[in-house]
This record gives sequence, structure tokens and C-alpha cells, in this order.
Amino acid sequence: YVCSTWGNNHFKTFDGDIYQFPGLCEYNFVSDCRQAYQEFSVHIQRALNSNGHPDIQYILMKIKDITVYLKPKLVVVDGRIVKTPYYTSGVLIESNEIYTKIYAKLGMVLMWNQQDALMVELDNKFNNHTCGLCGDYNGIQIYNEFINGDASYNSITYGNMQKINKPTAKCEDPDETQALPSCNEHRDECQRLLTSPAFADCRLRLNLEMYIQACMQDKCACNGKEDSFCLCSTLSEYSRQCSHAGGRPGEWRTQNFC
Repeated sequence: YVCSTWGNNHFKTFDGDIYQFPGLCEYNFVSDCRQAYQEFSVHIQRALNSNGHPDIQYILMKIKDITVYLKPKLVVVDGRIVKTPYYTSGVLIESNEIYTKIYAKLGMVLMWNQQDALMVELDNKFNNHTCGLCGDYNGIQIYNEFINGDASYNSITYGNMQKINKPTAKCEDPDETQALPSCNEHRDECQRLLTSPAFADCRLRLNLEMYIQACMQDKCACNGKEDSFCLCSTLSEYSRQCSHAGGRPGEWRTQNFC
């Protein structure tokens, strides 16, 4: 099972909820929440890049007693810059021009495109034991993330609850009262893009509607600026998730598209 974040602050929990959370602090993306001794944790921080789009600035991971700090083109293990591939007690780190990948023997694979998109796959022995932006991994949508006991949260409130409190951090919590625009005028275009022949093998493997909604939000947020981030980040995620689910997306990128 996979939890991911991509593009314009989209998140997909292990249980399959897709939501948007535009926070620019450091957050618990996913960690083991069982007992005093955490087997692993993954923190992320986003910032707006020069085009005004959110990119992941860094990822901070703990795997048992090992600390891994990732920035684009940089891997630091226990305070030392290392060359990849790098292996240390149960953790393998690989990187190429595009992706950084980490395989941990305790049952986790992490993949980051060194920009906006991060995917964490977790062994099902962690069912019901995780917390953070990825949710509790109990197999049930909404419950314990957006509904907990008698309380219900919107996605902004939920995201703000995952903030790592650091005395030196200067970052604002996103406003919990802001509603997302409906963006319906973009539905036809998003549906056309996501149901193109290149994605024929993906239709039955993924929940298409969730990606259409994410694409619509992207188009709204970009206000007619047709840069590649606006159109391509959700298509890229759809393609990655399709491959991950065993599908074979065709060539959907062209010379003049994405």
C-alpha cells in the first residue's frame, strides 16, 4: 500500500483519501506510532519555488537509529554526505537524475522525484499503526483521519495537526476556514487527458474520479497559466500510480506536452 503527495499540495493516504493541504511548515508525513520506540518516521517540508509552485525542500527520515536527510541531489546519513548507491544496516539508498529511492528492510520503500512528488510504500504489518499526513493505514477511508470519535476535521485542520513543532520555525498554519473552489469548468479537459488512449491500461486499476478532481484543482489554482506544473503533475502521479498497480501507461508525454 502506498501513500503519496504530489503537485499542488495533493495527498493520498494509505486508505485512499485524496485531499489538499498547502502547509509550508515541517510535517510528519508518516511515522510508526505504536510505542515509545518508533521504528521509522518521515518528515517533509515544502516551499514555493521561483515559479510560485510548491516543491518538497527536504525529507528527514529516521529508520531505527539511522537519520537520513534528503535534498535534491544530496543525501546525508547521520550527518555525513554520502555517495549513492549507499548501504548501511538494513537501508539501501539509490539515486539517479530524477528519483531518489530508499529501501528499508523493516518494510518500507520511499521514492522521491527530487521535486514535488513523494511516494512511500509500507508493509501491511504497519496496518493501524501509522500516523501523520498519510493517515492511520486502517484500511477504512475517512475514519480516524477526518472523523475521529465525535469530531470531524477538514483537510486543513487535519494537516495542521501533523506539524512538527520546532522552536525556530517561522511558518504560518494555513487558514482552516478557506473553502476550495469547485473548478467544474475544467472537468471536461481533465477527464479527456486522464482517459486518453495512453492510459487505457489504468482505467480499472485506479479511482479515476479522484485524479480528475485533483487535476481540476490544479487548473483552478493556475489561473490560466499553462505551465507544465499545472497540467503535468497530476498526470505524472496518475501514471506512476498506474505502473505501481501493475498497469502499463503508454507514452503520454510528447515534444510539446509535458
